Order: sequence, then C-alpha cells, then structure tokens
Amino acid sequence: MNVLSYFEEHQAVLTSVLKSQPLLDKITQSCIIISNAIQNKKKILLAGNGGSAADAQHIAAEFTGRFVKERIPLPAIALTTDTSALTAIGNDYGYDKVFSRQLEALAATDDVFIAISTSGNSASILTAIKSAKAAGCKCIGLSGNNGGEMNSLCDVNIVIPSQTTARIQEMHILIGHIFCGTVDMLY
Repeated sequence: MNVLSYFEEHQAVLTSVLKSQPLLDKITQSCIIISNAIQNKKKILLAGNGGSAADAQHIAAEFTGRFVKERIPLPAIALTTDTSALTAIGNDYGYDKVFSRQLEALAATDDVFIAISTSGNSASILTAIKSAKAAGCKCIGLSGNNGGEMNSLCDVNIVIPSQTTARIQEMHILIGHIFCGTVDMLY
C-alpha cells in the first residue's frame, strides 16, 4: 500500500477542478442559489446513497448545527436519516421512491434540493430530482464521471472530473464545506 499515491490522486483531481473555470463557476452559482434560499427562509434538502448519504447528513448537520462560526441554526434536512420512512417507502413504493416521496411531503417552492450521486445516474436520486422540480425546488447536483442523467435534470450539476468514487466523494464534501462557508458569511 502506497499512502502517497492516495494523496497524489486526490491532488490530481483537485487540480483538475481548480483548472476548470466552468466547474468553478458552477460551484459559485450553487453558492448563490443556496445563499438566496437561506436568506429567503427556505430549506435545504439533501439526499444520496451509501457514502453520498453520509455526505448529505454531514452537510445538513453543518447547516443546522454550525460550520465555523456561531450563527443561528439553518433549515437543512438530510432525507437519508429516517429509517422508518426509508424502509416503509422502499417496501411500499420501491427503493427508487425513498427520497422522492419525502420530497413530495416536505419540499416547497424555492427550497433547494442537493442531489448527490457519484455516477449521476442513481435511480432514487433521479426520481427525487424530478419530484423536487415538480415541487418548485432549485436542484443542485453533485456528481462525477460524466454527470450522467443529472446533467439534464439539475439546475446546476457539479461534475467532478474523476471515475474514482472515493476521489469524487472527497471533492463533494469539500464543495459542501464551501456551501456552508458561503452561508456562514451571511451571518
């Protein structure tokens, strides 16, 4: 095991992100969308599967708790945490609807849905984006590979230029922290 190679691969992906002005512009655009929603008393809703579910929970916790500075708690909900809802919806409607059904219940016009999928093609996330759009939400995607179907469904899809799930997820959490840091500057 070569520990250094992990850091080098991470650095190569980060360098690719930093050299892509269109990608940096999408991150900035997403920060504006999220900041506007928070200033207008709207919610941030998040979902993902597996490691992306953990990232959704991590980002939501930074909003409701705090990120760096003391500020008021902000409305953010990870749709990945309610095991009763997840298992009931999965059992009764199919796994593809575990997030979309919750969005139908919780989402309102001008809320923001942050959809996280390293492939950009997770069926449960694609179905959720469609439900979020139907509810009037702005949809921000965090994906990788080539962005998959999320490219055509999201208002903004931030596609990490990597095929490696771990490197994509590392960039997703960094971008989530950028979102939180941007919101912190409002207070």
